[in-house]
Amino acid sequence: MTILKQQIIFDLDDTLVHCNKYFDLILGQYFELMSDWFGGDGIVTGDIRTKQVEIDVETVNTSGLASENFPKSLIATYRYFAARFNRPSDPEKERQLMKLGLSVYDQEIEAYPGMVETLDTLKQEGHDLYLYTGGDDTIQQRKIEQMKLDIYFDDRIFIRQHKNVESLEDILRTHRFERPRTWMIGNSLRTDVLPAVTAGINSIYLKQQNEWLYNLIELQREMQQSVTTITGITEVPPVIRRHAQQISHG
Repeated sequence: MTILKQQIIFDLDDTLVHCNKYFDLILGQYFELMSDWFGGDGIVTGDIRTKQVEIDVETVNTSGLASENFPKSLIATYRYFAARFNRPSDPEKERQLMKLGLSVYDQEIEAYPGMVETLDTLKQEGHDLYLYTGGDDTIQQRKIEQMKLDIYFDDRIFIRQHKNVESLEDILRTHRFERPRTWMIGNSLRTDVLPAVTAGINSIYLKQQNEWLYNLIELQREMQQSVTTITGITEVPPVIRRHAQQISHG
C-alpha cells in the first residue's frame, strides 16, 4: 500500500536521546554540596531545588538554551542563599559549581530504546526526516555525530539557541515544508508542541515520566485536541502511517 510521504521533524534531547537524567544526576551532587554548605542554617533540599528551578526557568526564558545557563543557575542559587544567610560568596565554591554544571555536557550520549528502529522504519517508508534541536551548536553537533544521526537527517538539521514559535516559523518558511503533511515530534509542550500547533502543522507529544519544569505548560483545550500524545518513540510510525493512509484515501 502506498503511503503519502510525510515531512517529519524530530526534536533531539529527551525525544531521541537521553538528556534530563544527566541534569538530575548533576543536581543530586549539587544538592549534596549545598546541604553541606548551608545545612547548619536550616535549609532543606526542597528549598534549594525550588530556587534553582525558578532561576533556571527565568534564565532560559530570557537567554535561550545556552550551555552556560545551567551552571550559572547553580551559582546564582548559591549566591542567593549566601546573601540570605549574610555570608560572602566564595569564588572557589563558584568555580567548583561552574565546573560541576558544565560536566553535564560531558556525559556519554545514550539513545532512547527504539530510536534506531523508529528512524529506520520511517526512512524505509519513504518519509523525509528532519532534526530540530535547541542548544549550543558544538554540543548538539557532538551528540548528532556520536549517534550517527546524519544517516537519517543528512543536512536537514536545524540547531537554534532559542526554540520557540518564531524559530519554527522561520524554518518552515525558508525550507520546502508543506504544512498539512509536516509533523513536529518532541517531549516539550513549550518548545515542540505549542510552536507546532501555532504553525498549523501536525504534532506528536512524547510524554516523559520526569520532565524539566520549563517544558511543562498548559495548552488550551482546542490545542490539546489537535495533538497526539504517546509515551514511547516506537509509537511514532503507526501514528504517521494511519494519518498518511487516511489522507491517501481522503
